[in-house]
Amino acid sequence: MQKPIPASTLRRLERAARVAAKSSYSPYSKFRVGTAILTGSGKIYPGCNVENASYGLCNCAERTAIFTAATAGERKIEAVVVYTPTATPTMPCGACRQVINEFGPRAVVIGVCDSAQRIETTLPALLSEAFGPENLIKGSSRRVRRVR
Repeated sequence: MQKPIPASTLRRLERAARVAAKSSYSPYSKFRVGTAILTGSGKIYPGCNVENASYGLCNCAERTAIFTAATAGERKIEAVVVYTPTATPTMPCGACRQVINEFGPRAVVIGVCDSAQRIETTLPALLSEAFGPENLIKGSSRRVRRVR
C-alpha cells in the first residue's frame, strides 16, 4: 500500500493545478483544466489542456503534465490533482486514466474545483482491470480468467 501523501504536499499540488489552468489554451470549449502530478522523485509537474481546431488533436491537462514529467526522465506517478473552474470536481477522462496507469497504477487521484467539493480516490477505483505494461511483458505470469 502506498504511504499517505503529506497534507502540505497535497496543498502544493492543488495550488500548482490551479495555476496551470490559467495557462490553458481552450479557445473552443472555454473549459480550462489544470493538473499537477507528484512523481516518485518528489517533484511536481504541472499541465494544462491544449485545444486544437482539429478536435482530435487536443491534449488534456493530465497528459500534458505526464508527458512533461516523462520528458524529464520521471517514470513513476504518486498522485494526480485535477482542477476545473466549476462548481463540482471533474475526474480524468478515460484516455488520461490509461496514461496515468502507465506510470502510476496505484496513484492517488484528486479532483478539486471552485467550491469546497472534492473527489479523492485511486486510479484502481477509476480504472479497474486496466491494461498496462505487465500485459505486454513476455512470459508474464498474469493469467486472464475468461468469463463464460
